[in-house]
Amino acid sequence: MDYSIARRLMVEQQVIRRGVHDPLVIDAMMRVPRHLFVEEALWSQAYGDFPLPIGEKQTISQPFMVAFMTEALCLKGGEKVLEIGTGSGYQAAILSQIVSRVYTVERLSGLARRARRILDSVGCRNVNIKLTDGTYGWEEEAPFEGIIVTAGSPEIPHHYLEQLSVGGRLVIPVGSRGSQILKRVVRTGLDKFSEEDLLDCRFVPLVGKYGWHPEEN
Repeated sequence: MDYSIARRLMVEQQVIRRGVHDPLVIDAMMRVPRHLFVEEALWSQAYGDFPLPIGEKQTISQPFMVAFMTEALCLKGGEKVLEIGTGSGYQAAILSQIVSRVYTVERLSGLARRARRILDSVGCRNVNIKLTDGTYGWEEEAPFEGIIVTAGSPEIPHHYLEQLSVGGRLVIPVGSRGSQILKRVVRTGLDKFSEEDLLDCRFVPLVGKYGWHPEEN
């Protein structure tokens, strides 16, 4: 299978055709080899319009959702961004093509180790991974110009709002465990935030002190 052709078709049919047009996002989606972020047995499905399992009851999001959420951050290039939920490492890899530094947190050690290995293998050297409860964010490295959350939360953890720079954007799915609304929050002042709903979505639960409890997952 020619993965470069599959990747180009993915971008054309699932990303551009569905309304994502940011050239920085398009270029990143064209460059990152998505198939390497899933098990080899799933490589032939890696460029399909659906999420795929990555173990530990977690998934790699469908290509459109990765592109849409990245575009929703309104990146210009050179920012410092926080990702909540490293998972496969694919979203971090996409971000790494655009921003200067990606900080990503993961609560499952097996996924964090695997993501680190894959990110290193594809040359994503500007990604830092921390094993922790993601609902706390990454206070030591704050503030961030963008925060992207790749799991559904019952509400917006206050740590994320506190760790946004003024003018920074937070993109997060909020709702029940089975269905969420993707929201974008912009910090417009020290204590001022604006919020908008972007689209309906469905993500795995955000587990942690300020998300869903493990026994509820």
